[in-house]
Amino acid sequence: MASGVMVSDDVVKVFNDMKVRHQLSPEEAKKRKKAVIFCLSDDKKTIILEPGKEILQGDVGCNVEDPYKTFVKMLPRNDCRYALYDALYETKETKKEDLVFVFWAPEEASLKSKMIYASSKDAIRKRFTGIKHEWQTNTYDDINDPCNLADKLGGNTVVSLEGKSLRS
Repeated sequence: MASGVMVSDDVVKVFNDMKVRHQLSPEEAKKRKKAVIFCLSDDKKTIILEPGKEILQGDVGCNVEDPYKTFVKMLPRNDCRYALYDALYETKETKKEDLVFVFWAPEEASLKSKMIYASSKDAIRKRFTGIKHEWQTNTYDDINDPCNLADKLGGNTVVSLEGKSLRS
């Protein structure tokens, strides 16, 4: 089901910047996005960056103590969103960093919002080539528990997320 919604060039640029991990100067690394949220424009015709809804790598450890919890708090309780989250996690063997595409469709969102976001998801997903992890979540309890994200990243092999132990 296609909605005819377009994806803004800014959204694609942010994705490409987050996806490509090349040598960055310390100053550039601080400006790299850790998480970003996308929404529909007011006219519902374009997927855009939601103003002010991002976490920069340089914020982590300074004014953002727990990037995952901060990311979750940025999501609206009663409307849908798309997001990219750059997850830093550790398995039993190694440390990893992967982008996760999140489709947030809370139960409290209107039916109209759920329908337009669901029908537009393919448009943004096609522009995000190379995403290994996709997560659709519908309840705050589900997205608020970092173990659920860990399950998407590698199940019970994931032992920590953002430096915080998940399983004892």
